[in-house]
Amino acid sequence: MQSLKILLLGAAIGSASVLPASASSSAWYNSEGGKVRLVTSGKPDEAGRIQGVLDIALKPGWKTYWRDPGDAGVPPQLNVSASTNIADATLSFPAPQRHDDGYGKWAGYNYPVSLPVVFTLSTAKDSAVIDADVFLGICETICIPVQTRLTVDPGSDPDNADDAALVKASFAALPAPARSDFGINVLPGDHETLVVEASFPGDPEAADFFVAGERDYMFGAPSRSEKDGKLIFTVPILDRPSATPTDGGLHYTLTSSAGAVEGLLPFP
Repeated sequence: MQSLKILLLGAAIGSASVLPASASSSAWYNSEGGKVRLVTSGKPDEAGRIQGVLDIALKPGWKTYWRDPGDAGVPPQLNVSASTNIADATLSFPAPQRHDDGYGKWAGYNYPVSLPVVFTLSTAKDSAVIDADVFLGICETICIPVQTRLTVDPGSDPDNADDAALVKASFAALPAPARSDFGINVLPGDHETLVVEASFPGDPEAADFFVAGERDYMFGAPSRSEKDGKLIFTVPILDRPSATPTDGGLHYTLTSSAGAVEGLLPFP
């Protein structure tokens, strides 16, 4: 991924111009490896939340990243600070695949993917315009940083059937919440290792564990072992904050041949 690091140095010098807010989905922004747009659907709920997706249409042979890209990638980022009456935007991620590009292993997608996003209005009853600065990396043999601003007026066509179908399908494809028979238990580790025991249905060979490095944590690729008939994932902690956070946790996804679940891990 050294090529990505080089390309990122120049990422800020070029971005798409602001598009007029005229539809519940933005125009596509085209790049060398694919195209990206924002789609919204429906009116805000009582809490002032609007569902949408960051729609990434990759060309064959190209890839993009999960919420944790590894040690040299770029996770998708969405900044809505330039918007009107939008307080926050929260991205969610479908279950990723593990890739090895010869430089390192990383988590992401090698097919077109729609990332669900929830937009929260500052004032629930007022109209809103989404001006979202988007930044993500898409990769073939090298990685290209994609930087653009996408503009959407979610109230202009809130009953668009195509938009509604895309948003509904994208949220339905997210991992389910972890449960007792499909999830992980944290085992004793040390300062440099996160160890979890996985429970899941399906073929053990198909199971994989992904943990997102956040709050100054960085993780390596997990190794697999078996103990008392249980699958164990041991994850190197490559970097960590000087003080362990006391609030929240780390996002994880556990996949198997029977599907995927997600949850939060306590900070190691």
